[in-house]
Amino acid sequence: MANETEIEDEVEQSAAPLIEHLAELRSRLIKSVIAFLIGMVIAFSFWNPIFNFLTQPICDALVARGQECNLILIKLQEGFFVAIRISLLGGFVLAFPYIAYQMWRFVAPGLYRNEKQAFLPFLIASPIMFLLGATFAFYVVIPMAFNFFLGFQQTGLMPQDAAEAVKEGAKVAKGAGDRLAEVGITFQGSVMEYLNLTIKFILAFGLTFQLPVLLTLMGKAGLVTSAGLASVRKYAIVAILTLAAIVTPPDVVTQVILFSVVYGLYEISIILVRRAEKKREAQLRAEGLWFEDDEDEDAGAAETGDDDGK
Repeated sequence: MANETEIEDEVEQSAAPLIEHLAELRSRLIKSVIAFLIGMVIAFSFWNPIFNFLTQPICDALVARGQECNLILIKLQEGFFVAIRISLLGGFVLAFPYIAYQMWRFVAPGLYRNEKQAFLPFLIASPIMFLLGATFAFYVVIPMAFNFFLGFQQTGLMPQDAAEAVKEGAKVAKGAGDRLAEVGITFQGSVMEYLNLTIKFILAFGLTFQLPVLLTLMGKAGLVTSAGLASVRKYAIVAILTLAAIVTPPDVVTQVILFSVVYGLYEISIILVRRAEKKREAQLRAEGLWFEDDEDEDAGAAETGDDDGK
């Protein structure tokens, strides 16, 4: 009986902190949702200027070709859903600092001081790198992609030219036939399709720029090593080339730019992981917890990476 009572007491004591954590998590989630809804309402109030800003790349490309910047609504309700889509995106962007703060307040009490000091820089660096990736996509990749796609337009035969060609008759039959065979191809983009394509580009590059943050954090946790990343460099190059071919249009210049940027981020990640390993080694040596076996393992991993690279 005494043992059963002790077990029940232990279960109740362990259940109490769990309920407290769940209650705190619920409170943090409710606050985050409220912040998101407030940000969504604010973004909905300014959805039109936001959409005008997002359409700047396509408008610049069309104006450069002497065309008007006009997007069409294919469905009656499409304009409303465009406003909602922009509101969702804008609400998340506006509320993200507060949501990240709530996440940090929930996780921080369970971390040691050194873990807080290690994790906090990554929490700050993540949105900054995402913003850099989104900016690179919006001002560099998207204009190049749209210029490539708009290059498939062609000017058809004007009505007055067709009438004149018919009057000319047999004298210009061959030339008129060639011109009449030309069909006008003009871009008349859907508002929703354009918005979806633009958001895909922004999200893809924003997430791609998280590579140094993710790999450095994994390096600090001991999940990856700089020698291991260097040893799979050739596979990373193939993966990045595949990504560039999928994400970007079939334009060599755009693909080369994306490959150069992502591969540069991969090399930067190796350098950051190596720095993290050196700091970890220095800390362990200072605490007297560094053993030669660890050093031999790292050296062996580095030699294996060098052999694979050769």
